[in-house]
Amino acid sequence: MTPLQELAGLIDRYSGGDGMRATAIPRVTTIRASAVSEAIHSVYDPSICILAQGEKQVLVGDQVFNYDPTRFLAVSVDIPHVGHVTVASPEKPYLCLKIEIDRPTIAALALDLGDLPKDEPGPGLAISPVTPELLDAVVRLARLLDSPRDIPVLAPLAERELLYRLLVGSAGARLRQMAHADSHLNQISRAIAWIKENFRGAFSIETLAEEARMSASALHLHFKQVTAMTPLQFQKQLRLQEARRLILTDAMDAATAGHEVGYESPSQFSREYRRLFGAPPLTDVARLRAQAISLDAGAA
Repeated sequence: MTPLQELAGLIDRYSGGDGMRATAIPRVTTIRASAVSEAIHSVYDPSICILAQGEKQVLVGDQVFNYDPTRFLAVSVDIPHVGHVTVASPEKPYLCLKIEIDRPTIAALALDLGDLPKDEPGPGLAISPVTPELLDAVVRLARLLDSPRDIPVLAPLAERELLYRLLVGSAGARLRQMAHADSHLNQISRAIAWIKENFRGAFSIETLAEEARMSASALHLHFKQVTAMTPLQFQKQLRLQEARRLILTDAMDAATAGHEVGYESPSQFSREYRRLFGAPPLTDVARLRAQAISLDAGAA
Protein backbone atom coordinates (compact mmCIF):
# COMPACT_ATOMS: atom_id res chain seq x y z
CA MET A 1 0.00 0.00 0.00
CA THR A 2 1.37 3.41 -0.96
CA PRO A 3 1.25 6.38 1.48
CA LEU A 4 -1.44 7.99 -0.68
CA GLN A 5 -3.56 4.82 -0.62
CA GLU A 6 -3.18 4.62 3.16
CA LEU A 7 -4.24 8.26 3.53
CA ALA A 8 -7.25 7.67 1.28
CA GLY A 9 -8.30 4.70 3.40
CA LEU A 10 -7.99 6.67 6.63
CA ILE A 11 -10.00 9.63 5.31
CA ASP A 12 -12.69 7.37 3.88
CA ARG A 13 -12.95 5.36 7.09
CA TYR A 14 -13.26 8.35 9.42
CA SER A 15 -15.35 10.63 7.19
CA GLY A 16 -18.66 8.92 7.99
CA GLY A 17 -19.94 9.59 4.48
CA ASP A 18 -20.04 12.66 2.26
CA GLY A 19 -19.46 16.09 3.79
CA MET A 20 -17.08 17.63 6.31
CA ARG A 21 -16.36 15.93 9.62
CA ALA A 22 -14.18 17.06 12.51
CA THR A 23 -11.87 14.31 13.74
CA ALA A 24 -10.54 13.42 17.18
CA ILE A 25 -7.31 15.21 16.25
CA PRO A 26 -7.55 18.96 16.97
CA ARG A 27 -7.66 21.17 13.84
CA VAL A 28 -7.97 18.15 11.49
CA THR A 29 -11.10 17.68 9.35
CA THR A 30 -12.01 15.07 6.73
CA ILE A 31 -13.90 16.07 3.57
CA ARG A 32 -15.56 13.51 1.30
CA ALA A 33 -17.64 13.81 -1.88
CA SER A 34 -18.88 10.94 -4.02
CA ALA A 35 -19.88 13.19 -6.94
CA VAL A 36 -18.77 16.31 -8.73
CA SER A 37 -20.20 19.38 -6.97
CA GLU A 38 -21.60 22.69 -8.11
CA ALA A 39 -19.83 25.90 -7.11
CA ILE A 40 -19.89 26.38 -3.33
CA HIS A 41 -19.24 29.81 -1.78
CA SER A 42 -17.39 29.74 1.51
CA VAL A 43 -14.59 31.36 3.53
CA TYR A 44 -11.30 29.55 4.06
CA ASP A 45 -9.41 29.96 7.30
CA PRO A 46 -5.59 29.57 7.46
CA SER A 47 -5.11 25.91 6.61
CA ILE A 48 -3.81 23.38 4.13
CA CYS A 49 -5.86 20.88 2.14
CA ILE A 50 -4.22 17.61 1.09
CA LEU A 51 -6.07 15.43 -1.39
CA ALA A 52 -5.76 11.65 -1.29
CA GLN A 53 -8.18 11.23 -4.20
CA GLY A 54 -10.10 13.41 -6.66
CA GLU A 55 -9.56 16.98 -7.84
CA LYS A 56 -10.89 20.43 -6.95
CA GLN A 57 -10.98 23.93 -8.42
CA VAL A 58 -11.02 27.11 -6.34
CA LEU A 59 -11.70 30.67 -7.51
CA VAL A 60 -10.56 33.69 -5.53
CA GLY A 61 -11.37 36.98 -7.19
CA ASP A 62 -10.31 36.47 -10.80
CA GLN A 63 -7.70 33.82 -9.93
CA VAL A 64 -8.25 30.09 -10.55
CA PHE A 65 -6.49 27.32 -8.61
CA ASN A 66 -6.63 23.60 -9.37
CA TYR A 67 -5.25 20.92 -7.09
CA ASP A 68 -5.09 17.13 -6.86
CA PRO A 69 -3.10 14.48 -4.94
CA THR A 70 0.17 15.85 -6.37
CA ARG A 71 -0.50 19.46 -5.31
CA PHE A 72 -1.88 20.84 -2.06
CA LEU A 73 -3.74 24.04 -1.24
CA ALA A 74 -2.16 26.42 1.27
CA VAL A 75 -4.23 29.28 2.75
CA SER A 76 -2.57 31.91 4.95
CA VAL A 77 -5.52 34.28 5.69
CA ASP A 78 -9.30 34.10 6.00
CA ILE A 79 -10.47 34.47 2.41
CA PRO A 80 -13.82 34.15 0.58
CA HIS A 81 -13.71 31.77 -2.35
CA VAL A 82 -15.77 29.68 -4.73
CA GLY A 83 -14.84 26.00 -4.84
CA HIS A 84 -16.14 22.91 -6.53
CA VAL A 85 -15.05 19.30 -6.73
CA THR A 86 -14.20 18.54 -10.36
CA VAL A 87 -13.28 14.83 -10.15
CA ALA A 88 -15.21 12.40 -7.92
CA SER A 89 -17.40 9.31 -8.22
CA PRO A 90 -19.05 6.75 -5.91
CA GLU A 91 -16.27 4.29 -6.81
CA LYS A 92 -13.47 6.84 -6.30
CA PRO A 93 -14.78 9.64 -4.04
CA TYR A 94 -13.05 12.95 -3.50
CA LEU A 95 -11.07 12.57 -0.25
CA CYS A 96 -9.43 15.53 1.47
CA LEU A 97 -7.69 16.14 4.78
CA LYS A 98 -7.95 19.76 5.93
CA ILE A 99 -5.50 20.86 8.60
CA GLU A 100 -5.91 24.27 10.23
CA ILE A 101 -2.63 26.13 10.72
CA ASP A 102 -1.83 26.83 14.35
CA ARG A 103 -0.18 30.27 14.47
CA PRO A 104 1.62 29.81 17.85
CA THR A 105 3.26 26.62 16.59
CA ILE A 106 4.34 28.33 13.36
CA ALA A 107 5.81 31.22 15.36
CA ALA A 108 7.68 28.84 17.70
CA LEU A 109 9.09 26.89 14.77
CA ALA A 110 10.24 30.08 13.07
CA LEU A 111 12.17 30.99 16.23
CA ASP A 112 13.76 27.54 16.33
CA LEU A 113 14.78 27.79 12.68
CA GLY A 114 16.47 31.16 13.15
CA ASP A 115 16.05 34.43 11.34
CA LEU A 116 13.99 33.45 8.30
CA PRO A 117 13.53 36.21 5.74
CA LYS A 118 10.34 38.26 5.86
CA ASP A 119 9.16 37.88 2.29
CA GLU A 120 6.72 40.33 0.76
CA PRO A 121 3.17 38.93 0.88
CA GLY A 122 1.88 37.10 -2.14
CA PRO A 123 -1.61 35.67 -2.65
CA GLY A 124 -3.20 34.39 0.54
CA LEU A 125 -4.05 31.18 -1.30
CA ALA A 126 -1.60 29.16 -3.37
CA ILE A 127 -0.89 25.69 -4.77
CA SER A 128 2.33 23.84 -3.92
CA PRO A 129 3.69 20.38 -4.81
CA VAL A 130 3.23 17.53 -2.33
CA THR A 131 6.69 16.20 -1.47
CA PRO A 132 7.28 12.65 -0.17
CA GLU A 133 8.40 14.12 3.17
CA LEU A 134 5.24 16.19 3.52
CA LEU A 135 2.98 13.28 2.55
CA ASP A 136 4.74 11.03 5.06
CA ALA A 137 4.15 13.58 7.84
CA VAL A 138 0.47 13.92 6.88
CA VAL A 139 -0.05 10.15 6.84
CA ARG A 140 1.54 9.72 10.27
CA LEU A 141 -0.71 12.46 11.66
CA ALA A 142 -3.82 10.84 10.13
CA ARG A 143 -2.73 7.39 11.32
CA LEU A 144 -3.27 8.53 14.91
CA LEU A 145 -7.02 8.30 14.23
CA ASP A 146 -6.56 4.55 14.64
CA SER A 147 -5.01 5.13 18.10
CA PRO A 148 -7.20 7.58 20.03
CA ARG A 149 -5.24 7.04 23.25
CA ASP A 150 -2.08 8.34 21.57
CA ILE A 151 -3.63 11.53 20.14
CA PRO A 152 -3.13 13.86 23.17
CA VAL A 153 0.60 13.08 23.34
CA LEU A 154 1.62 12.31 19.76
CA ALA A 155 -0.66 14.57 17.70
CA PRO A 156 1.14 17.80 18.76
CA LEU A 157 4.46 16.22 17.75
CA ALA A 158 3.12 15.04 14.39
CA GLU A 159 1.51 18.43 13.77
CA ARG A 160 4.77 20.21 14.58
CA GLU A 161 6.67 18.06 12.08
CA LEU A 162 4.02 18.68 9.44
CA LEU A 163 4.23 22.45 9.94
CA TYR A 164 8.01 22.24 9.84
CA ARG A 165 7.81 20.51 6.44
CA LEU A 166 5.54 23.30 5.24
CA LEU A 167 7.74 26.04 6.65
CA VAL A 168 10.89 24.85 4.88
CA GLY A 169 9.06 23.87 1.67
CA SER A 170 7.72 25.80 -1.30
CA ALA A 171 4.80 27.18 0.73
CA GLY A 172 7.13 28.41 3.46
CA ALA A 173 7.29 32.02 2.30
CA ARG A 174 3.62 32.57 3.04
CA LEU A 175 3.77 30.77 6.37
CA ARG A 176 6.85 32.76 7.41
CA GLN A 177 4.70 35.87 7.04
CA MET A 178 2.35 34.39 9.66
CA ALA A 179 5.28 34.03 12.08
CA HIS A 180 6.22 37.74 12.04
CA ALA A 181 3.83 39.95 14.01
CA ASP A 182 4.78 43.06 12.00
CA SER A 183 4.58 41.45 8.55
CA HIS A 184 2.30 42.87 5.88
CA LEU A 185 0.36 39.59 5.89
CA ASN A 186 -0.44 39.93 9.58
CA GLN A 187 -1.41 43.57 9.06
CA ILE A 188 -3.83 42.45 6.35
CA SER A 189 -5.04 39.68 8.66
CA ARG A 190 -5.94 42.35 11.23
CA ALA A 191 -7.87 44.25 8.56
CA ILE A 192 -9.70 41.07 7.55
CA ALA A 193 -10.59 40.27 11.15
CA TRP A 194 -12.01 43.79 11.56
CA ILE A 195 -14.10 43.49 8.39
CA LYS A 196 -15.45 40.12 9.55
CA GLU A 197 -16.55 41.71 12.84
CA ASN A 198 -18.03 44.81 11.20
CA PHE A 199 -19.13 43.74 7.72
CA ARG A 200 -22.74 44.84 8.27
CA GLY A 201 -21.80 48.51 8.55
CA ALA A 202 -20.18 51.03 6.24
CA PHE A 203 -16.51 51.81 6.79
CA SER A 204 -13.80 53.97 5.27
CA ILE A 205 -10.44 52.79 3.98
CA GLU A 206 -8.84 55.22 6.44
CA THR A 207 -10.56 53.50 9.38
CA LEU A 208 -9.49 50.09 8.14
CA ALA A 209 -5.93 51.28 7.51
CA GLU A 210 -5.71 52.57 11.06
CA GLU A 211 -6.89 49.18 12.36
CA ALA A 212 -4.25 47.43 10.23
CA ARG A 213 -1.57 49.99 11.21
CA MET A 214 -0.82 50.78 7.57
CA SER A 215 -1.22 53.74 5.27
CA ALA A 216 -4.38 53.72 3.15
CA SER A 217 -2.37 53.26 -0.06
CA ALA A 218 -0.32 50.38 1.40
CA LEU A 219 -3.48 48.71 2.73
CA HIS A 220 -5.18 48.86 -0.67
CA LEU A 221 -2.10 47.48 -2.45
CA HIS A 222 -1.34 44.60 -0.08
CA PHE A 223 -4.99 43.70 0.54
CA LYS A 224 -5.44 43.15 -3.20
CA GLN A 225 -2.19 41.16 -3.39
CA VAL A 226 -3.26 38.82 -0.59
CA THR A 227 -7.00 38.40 -1.26
CA ALA A 228 -7.32 39.20 -5.01
CA MET A 229 -10.08 41.67 -4.11
CA THR A 230 -10.51 45.11 -2.58
CA PRO A 231 -11.68 45.56 1.03
CA LEU A 232 -15.15 46.58 -0.21
CA GLN A 233 -15.37 43.52 -2.50
CA PHE A 234 -14.32 41.37 0.47
CA GLN A 235 -17.05 42.96 2.62
CA LYS A 236 -19.65 42.38 -0.10
CA GLN A 237 -18.83 38.67 -0.31
CA LEU A 238 -19.16 38.29 3.46
CA ARG A 239 -22.49 40.16 3.44
CA LEU A 240 -23.98 38.06 0.65
CA GLN A 241 -22.76 34.74 2.07
CA GLU A 242 -24.27 35.60 5.47
CA ALA A 243 -27.55 36.67 3.83
CA ARG A 244 -27.67 33.36 1.96
CA ARG A 245 -27.17 31.48 5.24
CA LEU A 246 -29.94 33.47 6.94
CA ILE A 247 -32.41 32.71 4.15
CA LEU A 248 -31.42 29.05 3.90
CA THR A 249 -31.05 28.04 7.54
CA ASP A 250 -33.11 30.64 9.44
CA ALA A 251 -35.99 30.80 6.92
CA MET A 252 -35.61 34.57 6.73
CA ASP A 253 -37.20 36.38 3.81
CA ALA A 254 -34.84 38.00 1.29
CA ALA A 255 -35.64 41.62 2.14
CA THR A 256 -35.09 41.05 5.87
CA ALA A 257 -31.87 39.11 5.25
CA GLY A 258 -30.54 41.86 3.03
CA HIS A 259 -31.32 44.48 5.66
CA GLU A 260 -29.80 42.29 8.38
CA VAL A 261 -26.41 42.21 6.62
CA GLY A 262 -26.34 45.92 5.87
CA TYR A 263 -28.22 46.55 2.62
CA GLU A 264 -30.60 49.51 2.67
CA SER A 265 -31.95 48.87 -0.84
CA PRO A 266 -33.71 45.52 -1.47
CA SER A 267 -33.24 45.92 -5.21
CA GLN A 268 -29.49 46.45 -4.83
CA PHE A 269 -29.29 43.42 -2.54
CA SER A 270 -31.17 41.23 -5.02
CA ARG A 271 -29.04 42.48 -7.91
CA GLU A 272 -25.73 41.84 -6.14
CA TYR A 273 -26.95 38.49 -4.79
CA ARG A 274 -27.83 37.35 -8.30
CA ARG A 275 -24.47 38.53 -9.65
CA LEU A 276 -22.59 36.46 -7.06
CA PHE A 277 -24.73 33.32 -6.84
CA GLY A 278 -26.21 33.24 -10.36
CA ALA A 279 -29.89 33.52 -9.36
CA PRO A 280 -32.20 35.72 -7.24
CA PRO A 281 -32.32 34.82 -3.52
CA LEU A 282 -35.53 32.73 -3.52
CA THR A 283 -34.61 30.83 -6.71
CA ASP A 284 -31.10 30.17 -5.43
CA VAL A 285 -32.24 28.92 -2.01
CA ALA A 286 -34.96 26.73 -3.55
CA ARG A 287 -32.28 25.12 -5.72
CA LEU A 288 -30.01 24.54 -2.72
CA ARG A 289 -32.84 22.92 -0.75
CA ALA A 290 -33.74 20.67 -3.68
CA GLN A 291 -30.11 19.59 -3.94
CA ALA A 292 -30.02 18.79 -0.21
CA ILE A 293 -33.18 16.68 -0.50
CA SER A 294 -31.71 14.86 -3.49
CA LEU A 295 -28.49 14.12 -1.60
CA ASP A 296 -30.40 12.86 1.43
CA ALA A 297 -32.50 10.58 -0.79
CA GLY A 298 -29.37 9.24 -2.47
CA ALA A 299 -27.74 8.55 0.89
CA ALA A 300 -30.85 6.68 2.05
